[in-house]
Amino acid sequence: MANPVVAIVGRPNVGKSTLFNRIVGERISIVEDVPGVTRDRIYSKAEWLDRHFHLIDTGGIAFDDHDILLEHIRHQAELAIDEADVIIFVVDTTTGITSTDEEVAKMLFRSKKPIVLGVNKADNPERLNQMYEFYSLGFGEPIGISSVHGLGIGDLLDEVIKHFPEDTEEEYDEDTIRISLIGRPNVGKSSLVNALLGEERVIVSDIAGTTRDAIDTLLTREGQDFVLIDTAGMRKKGKVYEATEKYSVLRALRAIERSDVCIIVINAEEGIIEQDKKIAGYAHEAGRAVIIVVNKWDAIEKDDKTLHQFERTVREHFLFMDYAPILFVSAKTKQRIHQILPKAKDVADQHAMRIPTNVLNDLIHEATTVTPPPSDKGRRLKINYVTQVSVKPPTFVLFVNDVELLHFSYQRFLENRIREAFPFEGTPIRLIARNKATE
Repeated sequence: MANPVVAIVGRPNVGKSTLFNRIVGERISIVEDVPGVTRDRIYSKAEWLDRHFHLIDTGGIAFDDHDILLEHIRHQAELAIDEADVIIFVVDTTTGITSTDEEVAKMLFRSKKPIVLGVNKADNPERLNQMYEFYSLGFGEPIGISSVHGLGIGDLLDEVIKHFPEDTEEEYDEDTIRISLIGRPNVGKSSLVNALLGEERVIVSDIAGTTRDAIDTLLTREGQDFVLIDTAGMRKKGKVYEATEKYSVLRALRAIERSDVCIIVINAEEGIIEQDKKIAGYAHEAGRAVIIVVNKWDAIEKDDKTLHQFERTVREHFLFMDYAPILFVSAKTKQRIHQILPKAKDVADQHAMRIPTNVLNDLIHEATTVTPPPSDKGRRLKINYVTQVSVKPPTFVLFVNDVELLHFSYQRFLENRIREAFPFEGTPIRLIARNKATE
């Protein structure tokens, strides 16, 4: 199931970014005592009591229609509120309730989302006594916290996780391959979904996914069941979310979490930008099988070298994902669309492949014999045993004499030897070193 989303909202300068950094355990958000510093939503993964969730930091909400910057910040916060499963409403005990707090409260009431009220800067008994005026905001019991000193954060998060949605994700057959189409807005994700669901489709059902406004479409091709998770076109009446570039990131994260295979869609007309690599990086880090699909290929003027030149450009930008197959397609003309689902099945099979232990050990023994690991201060790495401990992605544990002797470059060499012997197309593989004494 996709992890829940928690948004931190409030007026400017109440300590939202400090609270965000406290919860995620890093100084990710810029913290400065100036309203408007956090201009866009910032995302991070967080955990509390073994519950994992996405945390969104938002800019301070203010109500001045004559200030374009403040209007933009408010719009960003509204998007975060709409995306969130739970909202932390942060107010400031040193100022009491302000008119802006009351306006933010009205906005939150309209969202009909669970609201947890955090009264920040409640770091001494006098301020704790003052916080009870915040009952009048209508969100139940205020929770006194100090983002700077870490006071009350546990109580706050205890209340937050009480409101997490139940695991209601549709259960699919074990052999069903779940495919998400991820990428920047307007690269053609919805068009690709529609092209894949063309006249030859065999649609079993349309099932509402756990990600709001997303639709899981179940279809069958040549006896194989697929579920398409479309992260595009997610919009509510009167709002077009994908006009906001950063909004695509969290959509992609939630889709990736539910997928076996991620199709990374690139717009051939626009080329590759940093956002493409960022979204692809999330799929790689999550260990999902991937296919890079270059869409709108029909719109490119080309000669006999164009495809190879573009493929070389893709490889240069996605060096961390050199295992990913690349398809050049057109959702508009249906060019090569028929290749996508068979390729998805291929990479899903590689993603779930398990190598017999004896074959794996013979391979590593041969590799280390032909190319021994370099020595370090007279000591040389010795790999005693190798075993595959999991799939999706394929993960291998190397039991060695000293993990400090396994240099990254030699680990990369071993990964390449494994890939030469076994396909593993479209899937990352993980190599983990452990000292033999821990076996």
